[in-house]
Formats: sequence, C-alpha cells, structure tokens
Amino acid sequence: MNALEISQLSKHFPGGALPAVDAISLSLPGGEILALVGPSGCGKTTTLRLVAGLERPDGGEICLNGQPVAAKKLFVPPEKRGVGMVFQEHALFPHLSVAANVAFGLQNAPRNGRQDKVRAMLALVGLEKLAERYPHELSGGERQRVALARALAPEPVLVLMDEPFSSLDADLRLEMREQVRAILKTMRATAVFVTHDQEEALYMGDRLAVFQRGRLEQIGAPEQIFHAPQTRFVAEFMGNSDFLPGQTCREGIQTEIGLLPQPLDLPESAPVEIALRADDVDFEPEGQGNAVIVERLFRGAYNVYRLQLDSGQRLHAMQPHIRLSEAGTRARVFINAGHSLAVFHHGLAVSGEIRPK
Repeated sequence: MNALEISQLSKHFPGGALPAVDAISLSLPGGEILALVGPSGCGKTTTLRLVAGLERPDGGEICLNGQPVAAKKLFVPPEKRGVGMVFQEHALFPHLSVAANVAFGLQNAPRNGRQDKVRAMLALVGLEKLAERYPHELSGGERQRVALARALAPEPVLVLMDEPFSSLDADLRLEMREQVRAILKTMRATAVFVTHDQEEALYMGDRLAVFQRGRLEQIGAPEQIFHAPQTRFVAEFMGNSDFLPGQTCREGIQTEIGLLPQPLDLPESAPVEIALRADDVDFEPEGQGNAVIVERLFRGAYNVYRLQLDSGQRLHAMQPHIRLSEAGTRARVFINAGHSLAVFHHGLAVSGEIRPK
C-alpha cells in the first residue's frame, strides 16, 4: 500500500488564468522521499497544501495509507489526516522550550512515556542538550531540527516539508539537508519535500516530480530526470541545458557543428533540438573554427566558456580552471559527451540512443 495516492488532483484560484494544480496524479510508497521541484508559481506548494488539508481541491482524490481524505464529497480536516508539517519559518512556539515544542506534537499520545519520546526525538536530531532552551536562543539550523523533531514525534503517515531550508545561508543549507535526509531515513519516514532548487531536489529526493504551470511534467529517480528528460522544459530546468538545432537526415541528425550519426524514427528534414549541458561541449582554438569565444566565467574549480556559433547560436563549455582562452578567439566547437543525449521534437523527447562519436 502506498502512503500517498493522488489522482487527477486539481485546484483553481479565483482570478487565475490557469489552474494552480491541473489534474496531477502520483503515488508515494512508504519510506520514500519525494521532492516536488519547479519554478515559483508552478503548483508544487499548492499541491503540498492540498495534501495537508490546508486547501480544498476542486477535483480529484487524495488517499493516505489507502484511506481517502479528499474526494468529491469528502474532506478530512488537517488535524485528522495524520500528517506532520515543517514550514519555511519553522513555526515554533516562542514561549515554549525546545522540549515543550516537541511535546506539543504529542498532545494526543498517552501521557506515560511522553517525556521518553521527547528525549528520544531530541537525541535523534542531536539536540538533547538544548532541551530547556527557547527558540530565540537557537541557531537557524537548530530551530529547523526542532521543527523536524516536532513533526516526526507523533510518527505521522506523511511528513510535508515546504522549502524548509530557504531561510538558511548557503553553507548551513548544505549541512542541514544532509542531516535532515539522514534523520528521515533513520526514521523510515515518508516525506514530500518542496523546493525550487534543482541541486537540492536531486540530493533530497528518492524520486523527483517536476512541475510547470500546474502540470506534472515528469516523475522519476534523480538520475532519470537529469539524464533522460521527457520534455524540453525538464531538460532546461534540471541542468541549464543549451539547445542545439538540428535536422534529421538519412544518416542521422545534421547540426551546425557536425553530424550525429544515429537515425531517428522521424521523417527526413524534421526539426529537432539536442540538449547540451556545459560538460557535454568541448572546443579547440582554431582560426577557421565554427565559433568565437564570447566570455570566460570563472567558477573556482573550473571555467565555463560562453561560445557563439557562426549562426548566432550560443553554447557553454566547462573546462578545468587551468585552461585559459581569451575572449574573441575563434574555436572549433564539438560535442564531447560520454553518454546518450536527449533530443526533442516539438518539445517532447524522441526515443533512441543518441551518442556522439
């Protein structure tokens, strides 16, 4: 039995040109972390609020552990759904100690053993020595762990996390996501994690659900989403791809920088686009080359070069930090990927193994 089942879930807010959530369907097995990712306003937070019961859907069904909690004539309120929530602002009670904040989530639990449960949860998140402190005496990361302990203490069916690290600085954010993922896995908790950060989604999720304009574009394992995007949007959002135009021919795909010799199941002269990330592209300085180096972007351990092909098309190439080439230098640009490339026709992925030779 899946911990969460969503079927054709929809929500439209008054004044909105498009549905905030448009016929979303997905399932989540117990013990798995699902990361909802997409740009601002894409519907991921609204989906989370619908699952929590903070919004009432216009259509569709939500089931938790096989039990419907939202349907056409059914709406179970948030406090009766058995879900825990962790918000961006932590939402801790400022007048309660750390221990009392965690205990608040156990109000409906038997009094006997309640303190033992609080101590166990604080030990799990590494805060047992701070039990008597108040929220204002804690760091941002410590407050985040208290919020997580409070959400996990009642052993909910599902933990919902809405961009919980967005208020933290970059270094602490990296540290916290490692700690929180380890805690969720130790507890074997089932969680839905909302973020607009692609790298964070790839790290946190056992699976990713990519949203755009209220629609679910693709759902799958992080590697599948990154290496085999099903739509042009997923390729662009999950990896900052450039898109090299091409045209099918009998021998494969003809592009401005050469032939990809793998025929596709498309008619000849069909327009396609090849998704290329910076690590898929290479170049060599060459006076009669097919591009010019526009700019070098220093990234510390590596450089990213912005290249402009003679057509005006721009590509990016990642190079070691010790390789330095001047802007204005002509170069021969070529594909140097050690993996299959995603190819799109009218925005949708074309099946087949496309590998540069």
